[in-house]
Amino acid sequence: MTKAVPVIAIDGPGGSGKGTIGLLVAKELKFHFLDSGALYRLVGLAARHHGIAADNEEALTVLAGHMDVAFAAGKTGEPRVYLEGEDVTNDIRTDEVSQLASQVAAFPRVRAALFDRQRAFAKSPGLVADGRDMGTVVFPDADVKIFLTASAETRAERRFKQLQSMGSGASIGDLLTSIRDRDERDRNRPVAPLRPADDAIEIDSSHLNIDQVLQRVLEVVRNRLSAEPVSGQR
Repeated sequence: MTKAVPVIAIDGPGGSGKGTIGLLVAKELKFHFLDSGALYRLVGLAARHHGIAADNEEALTVLAGHMDVAFAAGKTGEPRVYLEGEDVTNDIRTDEVSQLASQVAAFPRVRAALFDRQRAFAKSPGLVADGRDMGTVVFPDADVKIFLTASAETRAERRFKQLQSMGSGASIGDLLTSIRDRDERDRNRPVAPLRPADDAIEIDSSHLNIDQVLQRVLEVVRNRLSAEPVSGQR
């Protein structure tokens, strides 16, 4: 990019609330929003649709670079995700697709195929990007970096309530095991492992409600953006 725009990177493990908070921050600041995890979920879902094995890196890489993806607002303004013209917003949030996303995200060539797609979201007036490597790999010079976390037990409970609201049954025990397995895989993958950036502000949301987390994040963002000139990155 030739023109610098402010970028806010919010990273963290699954279920930490980074997607919800990131979208709220973007709405508050009137910035663009990137749910990078959705891209990996879409690769996993598209692989399932086309019968591609989760360990076929070559085919997954081709899929990541060419899949037909669109993000749009729903009737009430909520974000909707489309794959090959089909609304898959709810489909990509299932536990099965979450696990597929974690598996395909471990492949260096898949990550490289999605890299430019993610960077392209950084447009004026600014971007809020959530994921697992936004502040460490995709936007290493982001103006604000936040690492949002929560205990595995808290995240399993949140996921359980989310699935219930979607009419999907689940066991908290199974969800807890799944979250711990995914955390282990994400933290130990050889490429772009899940970790806070050295200059990230860490916030534990285990005992905070959404509004409390939002206010803390907005405080950090406003302090950082007002204290420093926008970095000439991207």
